[in-house]
Amino acid sequence: MIAADKQAKKEAKKADHSRIERKSARRNSLFRFIFTLVGISFEIGLIVAGFNVLNGKYEEISIATRVIAFLLVLYIYSTDKTSALKTPWIVLILLIPVFGIIMYLLIGLNGVTRHMKERFAGIDAKLFPLLPQNPDTVYTLREENRSLQNMSGYLMNYSHFPVHQNTDVTYYSDAAKALEAQEEDLRKAKQFIFMEYYAIEDRESWAGIEEILKEKAAAGVTVRVFYDDMGSIHFLTKSFRDRLESEGIRCRVFNPFAPGLNAFLNNRDHRKITVIDGKVGFTGGYNIANEYFNITHPYGHWKDTGLRLEGDAVKNLTVMFLEMWNAIRPNDIDDNDFSAFLPETGYEAKEKDGFVQPYGDTPLDHETVGENVYLSLAGYAREYLWFVTPYLIITNEMTRTLRLAAKSGVDVRIITPGIPDKPMIYRVTRSYYKPLVDGGVRIFEYTPGFPHAKMAVTDDDAAVCGTINLDYRSFYHHFEDSCLIMKKKAVLDIRDDFEKMFEECEEVTEKYKGRGRSPMDLGQMLLRMFAGLF
Repeated sequence: MIAADKQAKKEAKKADHSRIERKSARRNSLFRFIFTLVGISFEIGLIVAGFNVLNGKYEEISIATRVIAFLLVLYIYSTDKTSALKTPWIVLILLIPVFGIIMYLLIGLNGVTRHMKERFAGIDAKLFPLLPQNPDTVYTLREENRSLQNMSGYLMNYSHFPVHQNTDVTYYSDAAKALEAQEEDLRKAKQFIFMEYYAIEDRESWAGIEEILKEKAAAGVTVRVFYDDMGSIHFLTKSFRDRLESEGIRCRVFNPFAPGLNAFLNNRDHRKITVIDGKVGFTGGYNIANEYFNITHPYGHWKDTGLRLEGDAVKNLTVMFLEMWNAIRPNDIDDNDFSAFLPETGYEAKEKDGFVQPYGDTPLDHETVGENVYLSLAGYAREYLWFVTPYLIITNEMTRTLRLAAKSGVDVRIITPGIPDKPMIYRVTRSYYKPLVDGGVRIFEYTPGFPHAKMAVTDDDAAVCGTINLDYRSFYHHFEDSCLIMKKKAVLDIRDDFEKMFEECEEVTEKYKGRGRSPMDLGQMLLRMFAGLF
């Protein structure tokens, strides 16, 4: 009894020490974030101030600056980007030439650095040939539904991820249930585990996973964890990575947030992927942090969703992970042989019908795959098209397409937060309500809290579930992933979940319909105008 009491006290003391360490880590992370932000701002300010001084002293430099600004404006105008992205840059450069030019070179070029593109191109040249498209699958889909095959064909041609049949899909309407299933499958791993997440929080939700990963690594399973530094900066420090490495878990960090002018800084890895032995894969909207599983409630009830894939389509997720793991830094030791991670599993799907196509999107190729899939769904819809998104910051093309679908008789609905996580972004989100509802789109706000899910479903035929928000960052700046599901039961499961969400929402359509503009909208419009820049 005494020994048991001592052990209990020892465990309690260890838990308290762990909590203190986590709090200290979060404080250190916050300090690093602020220090880095101040450092970058100082560097930009110093450069701008220096050029302004030179412009004031030397007329030739002032003339050259204006000429460069004018030529850059002409260049931006001539690009094939959407006007919502071009206009704010043009305004900024014309109003504040030096600052506008510098910011465009850092952010506006959207990470198009030669070395980065070359690294990704080199890895992709090795990986994508390992993902051949089965022509029989394409033929079957074309015979069943030519419009869906066109959508799928676009993904194959421009994101290079094939469509599959031999795959079972499980939809989770609750991220906590997805996490439970994920942990169960992780315990069964025999060969390798890949995990790639925008944000990981070193608390309860991660602790259970880490214990499993630690055990598996000790048993000889290859375990890799990859996370985005910006997404996790409030949750983790370098000690987290060092701890994982000491436990036999290989760990890499995407694009570390550090002082210094980095043209790639604005591009983040927003993907959420777990792959187990090449047989089972998970993706969806949730990161590995407490709020996603309602362990904590900073914004009311957190609504998030996920998918479990088993079968051939898991290869797509595996290749997405291997691409990021091997391409991100030139000085890492990369894989020479990918075949061990793309096994022929011999799996026979329980659900024989339907098609599954996990796909990735990248800012490096300037092909807006995520946005184009949503636009394609709007063009396909005949009965209904429903979206849920935490942020609604869309282009004129997307607005016009959704309005046209609604005017044509399609039941177009969008669910947005009732309790926002970022009040300023929420003001921008609400600025899109009026033009949409005036065109017949219905807007619902999720009153229990914050819907972080990123999904769409149409006509009981097709659905999308993944990481891609209806906003500029997802469409133009981030590495993303999603899954197109066609003619499978999971589509109906997603539809049913939408219907449950609508019951918990407040429809605000009439509140914004026909409403005139007020002076209070000025700040909203300014925020909206420059939303696409960052």
